[in-house]
Amino acid sequence: MPEWKPLVIAVVLSAALASMASHAAQSNELRVGFVPGPYADEFKLGVEPLLRQKGYSIKYVEFSTGLEANQAVYRGEIAADVMQHEVYLKSYNERNGTDLVGVVQVPTPPMGLYSRKHHALTEVKAGTTVAVPNDPVNLERALKILQRIGWIKIKPNANPVDVTERDVIANPAGIKIVPLESAQAPRALDDVDFAAIQGNFAIFSGYKLTDALALEQMTPPYINQVVVKAANKSTPVTQAIVSAYQSASFQQAILNNHFYDGFRLPEYFARKQ
Repeated sequence: MPEWKPLVIAVVLSAALASMASHAAQSNELRVGFVPGPYADEFKLGVEPLLRQKGYSIKYVEFSTGLEANQAVYRGEIAADVMQHEVYLKSYNERNGTDLVGVVQVPTPPMGLYSRKHHALTEVKAGTTVAVPNDPVNLERALKILQRIGWIKIKPNANPVDVTERDVIANPAGIKIVPLESAQAPRALDDVDFAAIQGNFAIFSGYKLTDALALEQMTPPYINQVVVKAANKSTPVTQAIVSAYQSASFQQAILNNHFYDGFRLPEYFARKQ
């Protein structure tokens, strides 16, 4: 056999092995989508370490909107996203003909009423401007805050996915409601008197939950969750994510970090707020 043949065979085998190793590494890459807020940090803090122990490498994919994140999950571009509650997910599926499902809830900051111009709710007067989310589901959450503090009254049993400003049936405080895209609410505080801001956007913009003049009384359907395609609900990857969130180490990582004080914790937490 010519001397060069063993060398060629060795090079070919080395290239093949390298290709197999690269493919194996890529197959263990777990791509997870997030929008601005605390959810990527939660994942890095207590979920990623456990997934790495199981051989996964994590790729964080940032989206500016939940619509983009859900589209990426449905198209298979990412394995999961973390940014939405069950009511929003149900509305998204119905409107887009998709089959995304929630698999595990995550610690979630409640929506709050914030202001840069006022220091107390008693400073409200006729003509006071209040920014609220312009999508029906989160608008309903904001209107419930305003109703609880006595500024307005809304129709009972309104369907969250169909709520509009017309569901306000009384406005004793005389406020002016200003619908805005949710992500714009923190910036709108320079222009309006008050703004109802989703917890993730408030935290991303540097606000603390304790800065809010009022917080929503968050119920389970509004706790955010990890979302995947229905067909992937029981895959090893999805189950690994669920197991990591429900682990004692993740719970302790959250409970021992004061940054998460005031977050609504899922039912699986050993000690709930």
